[in-house]
This record gives sequence, C-alpha cells and structure tokens, in this order.
Amino acid sequence: MGPIPLCVLLPVTVLAVVLAVAAEENAVDDEYTWPQWKVPLVRQRLTVPLSSPHFSAHPQAQLSGTCGIECQRRLPASSLDDLEQFLSYETVYENGTRTFTSVSVQGLNEVASLSQNVSSRSRQKREVYGTDTRFTISDKQFSTKYPFSTTVKISTGCSGVLVSPKHVLTAAHCIHDGKDYLDGVQKLRVGILKEKSRRGKGGKGRGGRGKGKRRKGDKDEEEAQEKEGDDGKGDRKGKGKGRKSRSRRSAESGKPSFRWTGVKKTQVPKGWFKGVSEGLTADYDYAVLELKKAPKVKYMDLGVIPSVKKLPAGRIHFSGFDDDRPGNLVYRFCSVSDESKDLLYQYCDAKPGSSGSGIYIRLKEPGKKKWTRKIIGVFSGHQWVDVNGNGMQQDYNVAVRITPLKYAQICYWIHGDSSLCKVA
Repeated sequence: MGPIPLCVLLPVTVLAVVLAVAAEENAVDDEYTWPQWKVPLVRQRLTVPLSSPHFSAHPQAQLSGTCGIECQRRLPASSLDDLEQFLSYETVYENGTRTFTSVSVQGLNEVASLSQNVSSRSRQKREVYGTDTRFTISDKQFSTKYPFSTTVKISTGCSGVLVSPKHVLTAAHCIHDGKDYLDGVQKLRVGILKEKSRRGKGGKGRGGRGKGKRRKGDKDEEEAQEKEGDDGKGDRKGKGKGRKSRSRRSAESGKPSFRWTGVKKTQVPKGWFKGVSEGLTADYDYAVLELKKAPKVKYMDLGVIPSVKKLPAGRIHFSGFDDDRPGNLVYRFCSVSDESKDLLYQYCDAKPGSSGSGIYIRLKEPGKKKWTRKIIGVFSGHQWVDVNGNGMQQDYNVAVRITPLKYAQICYWIHGDSSLCKVA
C-alpha cells in the first residue's frame, strides 16, 4: 500500500484535533454544570397524633459533642431500616398540636452515591479566621434583591432561606434542642426583608407615599451577576428635628426592616432527636417551616452536588443575620476544607445568628448557558466536634449537606407529593 496523499491526511488530522478540543471543552463545561440526580422516593407510611410539646428548651449559643467527619468515619453504614427511622419526622402545628409520621424509602439503590470523605490536611478553626471577611449588606438596593432577599430571620434567633413560595429551610437546632422544642416555637415567626417606605410629600395618611414613591414589585436578578456582596453603609433617619439635608439623605440608603409572618407548621426529622441516630445527629440538623402567607419574594431551589471541593472554584456562599451586626444582613463566601457525604467543614467567618442560613453555589443548567444558584446545604454553625471518638474536641464551622435522600424528604415536605421529587 502506497503513502496516503496529503490532501486526505490533512483533513483527517484537522478533524481529529477539532473533536479532541470539543471533547475537552465539554469535559470542562460539565464541571460547571448542575448534575442530574435520580433521587429516591420518601413516602408517608403512617401518621399518628402525639401529645403537645412542652416548649421548654432554650436556644444554645453553640453546639458541642458533635460527632463530626472524622468521628463518623468509624461508624457502620446505616441500613435501610435505620434511614427510614431517621427520616421519619414530627410536625408541630400553630395551635400547639403535634404528630409523628413514619416513612418508607424507595429506589435507594438506584441513586449514585455522593463522594466519600475528601480530607484536607490544613483545617482552621473558630468562628472568624484572622481578618473578618464578611460583608454587611446594609444597602436596600442589594439586601432586598435576589439572592440576598431569600434570606430570612427566624424569631428564635437564627436565619433561614426561602426554598418555595411558602417554605423556609433552617437548622433543626433553631427549633428543637434534641429533647424538646424551644420556648419560642409555639409563636414562631419569620421575618422577610423589606424596604422602609419613604414618606413622600404628596402622600396622604400614615406612611403615605407621594407621587412616584409607589413600591414596585420584585424583579428577577440578572443571572450573570458576578459579585454577590456589597459593603453599603448608611442608615436613613426619619422625620423630625435634626433631619439631615436633602443632599446628605440622597447619598445614604435606607436600612431594610422586616415584614413578619407566622408559621403554619414546622417539620423536623427524627434523626435530630437525642438517642435516635447516635453519632449521626449532626447530619439531620435541618428543619422546614411552612408560612401562613407566601411573601412576594423570589425563592431559591434546592440542589445536590457530588463534591464541593472538586468544583473548579470550590467555593460556597451564604447570607445570615449575625448577632454581632444586629439588624444587618451579612454575606460571605469561602472555600470548603473537608467534606463527607453529609457534612461540610468550611472557612466562612460567621457568628451566632447565622445558623440555619442556606449555603448555595452557582452553576450552569444542563444544556443551557443560564447560571443558577441552588441551595446545597444548611449552615449548622460554630460547633465543638468530637474528632477521634475519644472525647477530644475541636471547634469548626459546620454545614449539613443536601443529599439525594434529604432532597427527597424536603421536597416531599414542600409539595406533599413524592412523585414530584424524582429528579434533583
């Protein structure tokens, strides 16, 4: 066989190079794309009434004795019966009544497993690491716009995130201490950020808005927003003596206030209760609140990701109402230092009050150029963690990951129909 003519060899070579480049681009593109998950089904098996709670527990500044990532590595894998017990849940209603619902889990074997423990040798500790890198979002132009507007304040002193028009995801310890519900849960309320209405000259009656001062409806954010935080300053003063000049006032932005709404019912997984899941209690530090009235605010969807550390940026974001900056929304982003399939250790600076915040990342929708933020975890807070199972403890900022099973349960709580929760 003679030599291959150049006119034939050259197009073939070019085609091979083009295909190789395209394959590499697709591989890189996949790293920035939300993965598709087939999730198991969590179905209601039986619901029975329970006696009303005592509502006698008190909020804890920080949790201790948590069996963390290192400790959990020595525990045996949970059986299907165990998981069904942990995912069974209590519901407390606004009138103080309580029920217990047992569940069944179907299709668990069809779910791809999340990444196993991915350790980092260097882990820092404490609530704030060196220089405080938090951003105070005090400017109403940012704090009342997506994604910051999805963050809510819980009347027990925590934060939460809107995951549907009427549902808030928060940490279980903000509602229940493992033995009883907190004393403020019977009259639980959720605060939604709102802009203070400006009293215009032409307005009539209390808080009247003048011409051109009408509140506008919520608008969707630009999906290609690059920077989440802004350190705006300024607190607009009211009318009366000592009122600042118009030029001074125009340079400052109004500080947002809260529009409070009651909670219709609260749901907490049984895995959070003392003595149920033993060393896995930290994995179930999440709860869902159903609001009496849906606020006119855009919410953030849930998402499932195999590994945060393996993402190109490996960075998470969340906003909350930290106690040391009262009345202000605080935003931060940081890298993840260690992860298991259920927990994250991360470097985000945080203070009490931010517990229950929704942790999110931003990736592209499959087959689209649109970037979307989704909640992948709940910030559990600053905790003293049992490292080696021998009682020796270290303090870390811990978050609970949204796994396919937790996605299925939370989705069921939101929709009341597990058939709507087959794909994450």
